[in-house]
Amino acid sequence: MPSINLPSLFRTKRLKRHPWLALLFPLFILYLVYIIFIKEDSTMLGLDGKPISQYKFAHEREGTFYFPFTKNFKMPKYSYKKKKSWSFLNNHVPDIIPEGHIAHYDLNKLVSSANALENKEHVLILTPLQSFDEKYWENLLNLSYPRDLIELGFMVPNTKKGDQILKQLENAVKNVQGIDKKLGSNKFAKITILRQKDSGFHKFNDRKDKKEMNDIELEKEKRAEMALARNELLSSTLSHSTAWILWLDSNVIETPNTLIQDMTQHDKPVLATNVYMKDSNDKDKANIRPYDFRNWIESDTALQLASEMPEDEIIVEGMAGLATNRQLMTNFYESDGSPTEELALDGIGAACTLVKSEVHRDGAMFPNFPFYHLIESEGFAKMAKRLTYEVVGLPNYLVFVR
Repeated sequence: MPSINLPSLFRTKRLKRHPWLALLFPLFILYLVYIIFIKEDSTMLGLDGKPISQYKFAHEREGTFYFPFTKNFKMPKYSYKKKKSWSFLNNHVPDIIPEGHIAHYDLNKLVSSANALENKEHVLILTPLQSFDEKYWENLLNLSYPRDLIELGFMVPNTKKGDQILKQLENAVKNVQGIDKKLGSNKFAKITILRQKDSGFHKFNDRKDKKEMNDIELEKEKRAEMALARNELLSSTLSHSTAWILWLDSNVIETPNTLIQDMTQHDKPVLATNVYMKDSNDKDKANIRPYDFRNWIESDTALQLASEMPEDEIIVEGMAGLATNRQLMTNFYESDGSPTEELALDGIGAACTLVKSEVHRDGAMFPNFPFYHLIESEGFAKMAKRLTYEVVGLPNYLVFVR
């Protein structure tokens, strides 16, 4: 058997007297292997019970062999699975939580104020798309509120018509969001497009028994599906930074370009504009007519009518044979009146309605079931008022649909 050449340390009389010393060298090598390739710094992972705030990044420790915040440094993608570091020269612990991975938001500091533009408050514009109108999109792009403070959310029906709507919408979005920054990009902060699958307003058009339903049943079904679509769109897009939600229907083709600033300055929890219709080629307001009759003031007649109804029935404003004697906001319009004039309302439409985010966060939604004999947007107004929020309309502030 060939002899093993040990270091001179072990070829001494001491080795003869203490043969166990021959094991020190291989044990030392094994210890180095363990330290370098296997052992992890448990204190860096918080296994010592310390809070996350006491974690340290590698650049805060001495003896590191790389320099953060240089062009060659990249923070690794975080994974909740523990990883072993096999690098001898890099003292970085890959399991460290990167900056910004855990975010804290205090909604008590979220402000929805009359000075929305000055305070840089974020606005979420939500639209259930039943069709794509170029005039709607052009009007949206003409709004003067900064786009980096605006998020857009769309609900597209899952039908063949919806496929076409989606193509048109995606092309329009790409033309705005795909601009090169060097050319002066003016992008929206975020755009979300949802497809309604199992429920929503598109189902109503597929009903085969519509002819067998009376007018009230048809309207109830239609509004219930729209309510579901609105609720899903809202819950899927509302973020921690959203201060205002502007509900804007897809057939709204003309508004003042200062729409958001004009409405937020009223500082109202729920604020509805007066929605009118005019010929698309008529640039003046000579030939206009009311469109949205859901903005109304409650009447004793309607309350008495509701008290005599079964719980699952609804009152539909404007339905033939169902007189409510409610005062409609459309009748309060004055051509020479102030556009800032306010009118307290009990029911609203959602064609162009601004809502403080706290109203929705506190639970006000669009009921797809009879709520005090009201449904969808009118039911939302009732729910908001039950939560003690003020519901207001602007009778002389007109927006137009086609």
